[in-house]
This record gives sequence, structure tokens and C-alpha cells, in this order.
Amino acid sequence: MTESSPPSRPAAFSYPGHGANARTGVAICHGFTGSPLSIMPWAQHLADLGYAVSVPLLPGHGTDWRQLALTGWQDWYRSYEKALLDLAGRTDSCFTAGLSMGGAIALLAASRHQVAGVSVVNPGLSFYDRRVRIIGLLKYFQRTTVPIQEEQTGAPATNDGDYSLTPLAAVHELKKLFGATVRALPGVDAPVQVFKSRTDAVVPPTSLALLRKGLGANLTDVVDLASSGHVATLDVDAPAIFARSGEFVAAHARRTSPLETP
Repeated sequence: MTESSPPSRPAAFSYPGHGANARTGVAICHGFTGSPLSIMPWAQHLADLGYAVSVPLLPGHGTDWRQLALTGWQDWYRSYEKALLDLAGRTDSCFTAGLSMGGAIALLAASRHQVAGVSVVNPGLSFYDRRVRIIGLLKYFQRTTVPIQEEQTGAPATNDGDYSLTPLAAVHELKKLFGATVRALPGVDAPVQVFKSRTDAVVPPTSLALLRKGLGANLTDVVDLASSGHVATLDVDAPAIFARSGEFVAAHARRTSPLETP
């Protein structure tokens, strides 16, 4: 059915589409320290529906924290944007989508390019930890921190690489990305669908509040996930995400023709 079967280790994923939906593309972005493995079931579901799907592996991801420390948010964004533009070159309309940090990147791309719609799961735009306010200084005194662990989650662990530590330099880059995305939200001229877990130890509720403020009427669909943690694409509510996002793409697929920069 697909060009590549679900990988056992992090790798980019691409599917050309089939049938009547092949001229509609969806570019999906994974999260910070994650990999395509965290969103592969979502990508596979959309591919099964016939959509052309692209999931890049972002620089510094799928390896180890030392490699991540050498990359910046613009490296991550450009990698996703390239996948989106490549997909747009072989489809009539494109959607951006993403999980966590990938949601921020998908929204930023939608502010810079005319897309048919945006579907994001627990998009990150803010932090729980107040120390992030001084992360630009703190990174010079503390090189790494331990990753956030969710105590109760139904999502299985994925082999995304060695991220037993998180480099603070990369967290600083993440903060810059979030800031750039928040500023860009008013420029998103497409319907946006958001899935938000009630219990999310990684992304605070303030992220959704920022989306409501920045997107206004373009935030057309907010789906409450009652039973999942942060990586909801692998958790109990995953089937609902797949079904609702598929319906969203079908409803807005003909909103645009080839992707353009506003």
C-alpha cells in the first residue's frame, strides 16, 4: 500500500496517494526529541484514505541529544517546509499537521504559505517550567536537563534515539520557535483543527489560549481528548484523532489549488 512500511527506527515517511484523494497532500511534523514513529499510525491512516502524505525526520532528531544540541529551530522548520513544498509540487492542495512542537511548525508554515487547512495535536506554544524565561542565560551554566515524563499514559514508548537528556540549547531554540509561531498566528488564513488532551504534562493549557487569541475565527474545530496524554497519536484517543482529521481534510480539500506564498 505504501512506499515504506512502518519503520522500526526513526525514518522519514512518504506516500504518493492513490485514487480520488491522491491530489490532496498532508505534511505531518513530529515533536521535539521525537521522530516520525510518534505519528506514524496517523500518517498511515491518512495514506490508507488515499491522501499523499509526507513526514520528514527533522535535523537533530532520531539520533541523540548531542546532535540535537547542534541544530536550531530554523533547521527544523526548513526541513518541514521543504517536505511541504515538495508535496505541494505533486498535489492540488496541501494541509499542514503536527504533534506538539510539530504543531507549532505546522502553524508557522501555514502562516507563510496558503494551505487548505491545519490539523494539530497538543500543539506547543508555551511551557510549564518558569525557568524557560531565563533559558538563554541558563544554558551557559547547565548543559542538559532530564526530559519530562508522563506518569499516566497509554502511549507505548518509541525508539526515537538517545534522548535520555535534553540539551538546554535546544530548549532555547524551542522557545524561539514558539515565539515566532505565536507572532505569526494572525497570518494563518486557513481553518485550524486542534486536538487537546485534558491530561498533558508537557504542553500547558495556555497554548490553547494563545491559539484562540491568535487565530480567532480560523480556529474552527477544538476536539477534547479525555483519555490521552501528550502523545495522543499513540494513546487511547488516537482513533478519534484519525477519524476527525480525515473528515477535516475531506471537508476542506478543495479550498485551494497549488500551494502559494501569500
